[in-house]
Amino acid sequence: MKAEHTYTIKQTAEQTGISEDTIRYYEKIALLPRADRKDNGHRIYREEDIHMIRLLSCLKKTGMPLEEMRPFLVVSADSDPAEYPELVERLKSHRENIVSQIASLQQVVDFIDMKLVKGRYRRDDSSSCHPID
Repeated sequence: MKAEHTYTIKQTAEQTGISEDTIRYYEKIALLPRADRKDNGHRIYREEDIHMIRLLSCLKKTGMPLEEMRPFLVVSADSDPAEYPELVERLKSHRENIVSQIASLQQVVDFIDMKLVKGRYRRDDSSSCHPID
């Protein structure tokens, strides 16, 4: 039997881009299961933990609140999305919000680009930047 590779919390943080403190916090609020420990008490993580932390990171980037992430963590990676229509709908909704935010931010970028090209920064300029919702 092949020994499973394990990672320290520092290695896990480096691999996932999530800080050690955040990983500990996710464990504290039970978003992540408690890590196994070595005899010396140090946390150890496995590949499946790394994948779960990466999933959390991705969901967080969508603006999803931590509590809304919980249902996604119980679904296995090879599950059929059709078995979880409510999660599919939640992801679609988040996607729509992100697309809307991107469009709003693009308007801001376009406005800034126009200002840079025209070199005009006065208040009486007729062009306007629409607020981001």
